[in-house]
Amino acid sequence: MDFRQLEALVAVVDAGSFSKAGKALATAQSNISTRVKNLEAELGVSLIDRETMGPTPEGRSVLERARRILVEEESIGTDVKSMSETVQGDVSIGMIGTTGRWLIPHLLQAQREHYPNIYLRIIEGTNSALEPRLATGELNVAILSMPLLSDSFRYAELFDEDLVLVTPTKGKRAIMGDQVSLRDLTSLDLLLPLSGTPLRNEINEACELAHVRLTPRIEMDGIRTLASLCFDGEGYAVLPATAIPAHLKLGFRGIRISDLPPRRVALTLPPYGLPSTPTLAVYQLIKEIVARDTSLPSGLHRI
Repeated sequence: MDFRQLEALVAVVDAGSFSKAGKALATAQSNISTRVKNLEAELGVSLIDRETMGPTPEGRSVLERARRILVEEESIGTDVKSMSETVQGDVSIGMIGTTGRWLIPHLLQAQREHYPNIYLRIIEGTNSALEPRLATGELNVAILSMPLLSDSFRYAELFDEDLVLVTPTKGKRAIMGDQVSLRDLTSLDLLLPLSGTPLRNEINEACELAHVRLTPRIEMDGIRTLASLCFDGEGYAVLPATAIPAHLKLGFRGIRISDLPPRRVALTLPPYGLPSTPTLAVYQLIKEIVARDTSLPSGLHRI
């Protein structure tokens, strides 16, 4: 068994075919096929179902360990480079969009001051888009909304964020008052996160406790797009407090929902492998930014 065989196995599963795996690894399809066949022969089992191109039960077991080995191999080179006077290397960060809007400027400033030789790749997305990429090691670290879809991730809780009803500040659609209840929302044209997402699950759990059933006009897996629809007048949205950008706060505001708890946001690592030195440096930077910054956006609460 060698490293290239494990690399080929992971590439075939991720790409969905031997030919695409060959392109991803910049080698011939025949080389990929040979490496996987040799690995299967050595282990005495079939690792890939040739009809579905997915892993067999034995393949899933080997695949999980192979991913760990590949992550560790990448970290070795990064850590050796970082043993010089300055920490250097690449770090890929996944971030839910509402948090990215206010956190990224702070992170970039801190990175320039403390770790100028770290190169950051920042990918914004939803939990459902980012979690699989974190699980495979494509992302080194991610800021995600709790609860996570998988309990295998390692994480540190960062802050709580109020969930609010977004409404215009004036006009016939404006809702007055400082707070509403979930029952008050039943008469509104609601825009809600998609069923099955962490945020929607949290809303549904609160509704069950309050014996309330909400029927949304629109469901969508994408907080920023959902917010845009709300700002365009398509309805009222239940969103994190930071979903309202600064330039729209004269026209829109978030009203507290009395029986809806805040969401919790966490800094998350892949489920296996030791983080590289640059990853640990960025991980600590993010924790320090949240812990020390006295100008956190309205609606955020340190834990």
